[in-house]
Amino acid sequence: MLLHSIGRSQGPDSTNPWIAKYIFPGGYIPALSEVLPAIERAGLLICDIEVLRLHYAETLKAWRERFLARREEAIQLYDERFALMWEFYLAACEMSFRKQAMMNFQIQLTKRQGVVPMTRDYIAREEVRLRAIEGGTQPRLKLAGE
Repeated sequence: MLLHSIGRSQGPDSTNPWIAKYIFPGGYIPALSEVLPAIERAGLLICDIEVLRLHYAETLKAWRERFLARREEAIQLYDERFALMWEFYLAACEMSFRKQAMMNFQIQLTKRQGVVPMTRDYIAREEVRLRAIEGGTQPRLKLAGE
């Protein structure tokens, strides 16, 4: 399996009070130091860990740009307060990823050591194979609600 998660770049900490109140009540972002012991206790083997540092900052930037382009629609659906909070949330999270407070991590897990290839080469090969099936084109990304 592949576990993909937002994580803390430093050790365990509490959830930002503003995020906990307005965006993700009850949410928590773990540090790797909290996730790895649970994986070990479950009897799973870690085959690979990749830390994606700035990738999600770019995702959040794109989301914020798209949101701002359609901000008036959001106000019509919700209200100005919602638009301000969402804009603040996206900008603050982008900066959190850019300044190394947050990261994405991907952990590849298995129950049997020999099942997973020894290197990551298979990922690129599979991507080429799938692109050939798709005719070499990438599907157009749709905006939410389309």
